[in-house]
Parts: sequence; structure tokens; C-alpha cells
Amino acid sequence: MIKFISADDVLDIRNLVLREGRLRPEECRFPSDEVAGAFHLGYFDQDELVCVASFHQQIYAAYQGKAYQLRGMATLESHRGKSIGNQLLNFAIVYLRGQKANYIWCNARLKALKFYQNTGFEIISDQFEIAGIGPHYVLYLKIQ
Repeated sequence: MIKFISADDVLDIRNLVLREGRLRPEECRFPSDEVAGAFHLGYFDQDELVCVASFHQQIYAAYQGKAYQLRGMATLESHRGKSIGNQLLNFAIVYLRGQKANYIWCNARLKALKFYQNTGFEIISDQFEIAGIGPHYVLYLKIQ
């Protein structure tokens, strides 16, 4: 089941999956987590939160229209390969269409490229490095 959740709810999974448990959960908070219009989604397997993603309104470079940046998408290792991330992202796309958003963009790790491309995202940047995290690309998905 997919639900809207709080910024605090995403921290443990962000730390475990995106920071390999190296940080305190509080250190995995993004400045955008609490901005006006930001929202967070969680996928629950029964009562266990197993996948999270955060979105906030933010345009990208020369692209026009109402845009949201996707950040901190993470699925527990034990639940990968079950289309959970895909379901969560599709839920977000439907919701954002209702918010009259034109596109979603994200900074994607190399190991997540295939997932995003299979969901319809396109690479729109050269590869770049995020210090301490690794190589990334910017990806774009037109939603209306």
C-alpha cells in the first residue's frame, strides 16, 4: 500500500539504502524535505515501510513549466525486484498530473539508471560526480 508519509519517516531507509547505514538517520535529511509543497511517499508491505521517495517543486535548468525534483528514492534490498519502486513512482506521476506538473527530474546513480529508464525517464546530462556518493546523471520525465 502506498501512503503519504512524513519527512521523518523516510530517514531510516534513506540512511540504510543510500548511505549504507554510515550516518545517523537525522543526517539524511534534505533541505527540501520541509519546503512548501514537498511530499513524501512510502510503500508499505503490511505494516513495514519498504520503499520511500521525496518530491519538491523545483525547475531544472532550461526546462520550462511546473516541475518536481525526485530525491531520496530507496527500496530495502529485501524488497527489490518486486515492482514496488515502479508502483510508487507511478502513484507519484498520477498525483503530480493532478497538481498540473509538467515534468519530474532527478539525479540518478549509475546503478539506478536502468530502473528510471524503464519507467520512461531520459538522460539529459553528462555524467557527473556527487562527492562521497559517486557518479550520477540528470534524468527527465515529461508527465504532461
